Amino acid sequence: MNFSIRHAKENDLDLVNLIDENNGTTISLLPNDGATLHAFIIRQKDGTGFNVIDNYRDAAELKKEMTRTFKGPKLSPFPCRIPDGRYSFEGKEYRFGHLFADGTAIHGLLYDKPFSVLEEKADEGSATVSMQYSYEADDPGYPFRYTCLVKYSLLPGNVLEVTTTVTNDDRGVIPMADGWHPYWRLGGRADDWQLQFHSAAIVDFDDRLVPTGGLSQYGVFETARPLGDTFLDNCFTLKPGLVPPACELYNPASGLRVSFLPDASYPYLQIYTPKTRDSIAVENLSGAPDCFNNKMGLVVLQPGHSQIFTVSYKVSVE
Repeated sequence: MNFSIRHAKENDLDLVNLIDENNGTTISLLPNDGATLHAFIIRQKDGTGFNVIDNYRDAAELKKEMTRTFKGPKLSPFPCRIPDGRYSFEGKEYRFGHLFADGTAIHGLLYDKPFSVLEEKADEGSATVSMQYSYEADDPGYPFRYTCLVKYSLLPGNVLEVTTTVTNDDRGVIPMADGWHPYWRLGGRADDWQLQFHSAAIVDFDDRLVPTGGLSQYGVFETARPLGDTFLDNCFTLKPGLVPPACELYNPASGLRVSFLPDASYPYLQIYTPKTRDSIAVENLSGAPDCFNNKMGLVVLQPGHSQIFTVSYKVSVE
């Protein structure tokens, strides 16, 4: 068998590891902590392993920092910020009970929830694990029942495919958006990395990082160029019908390249460069920040219906 799945406990974190036995590529997942992508380890040219995911060292750091930095979890039922945690839907006003330090609702409701592992499968072609969380209308700002099923598949060639299936378990329609929040590291400082992504426009933000409803042309990184001292905490619309990859990160010094391969279910790209400048959050999103209010990419899901969101990540060493 060329692929395998192993469970491990490291630094008080319960890991599910997907392993390509051919080359040692390993995906580490944290089902108990928001279905978080904890590691994507590949072999470098010198044979050593390198984790391209910026993660938490141990359970204590995760517990302390997750609600501040959100490294790697599932973003559901909305990504990014909703100002004051308020929105209207189907003629009713709602406000989330769980708010961020700045008074906004941020990154959904599942980032710290325990997902249940439903299925594991490994054979000569892939290693796959499926995990699920059933949301039971716990927050007054989202009194709707739904199920979030996440399937991680490690494929040949250092490709990780992530598929999310959201099912409306409620009696009426529900608002929905989906996203991910992994931080990527390629060695050294991000200033020296090259960034390229194919945006149709940048989403105009106000000073609260909330969309104003406008779009502006943006083509700075249409061709690969060094990030330099550029600071980004912005959302971009991807060009419709583009041929993947939609975005690439590359470090000439290490030869590490990450290619982002979303399907049409993720038409938005959020990029954040933290002050540490040693990683970059590249987030595939189905809707823009505050889409519950501005409706940019909002999915309205009928009772009993499901919506599927898929993105793949490919890591290579050049």
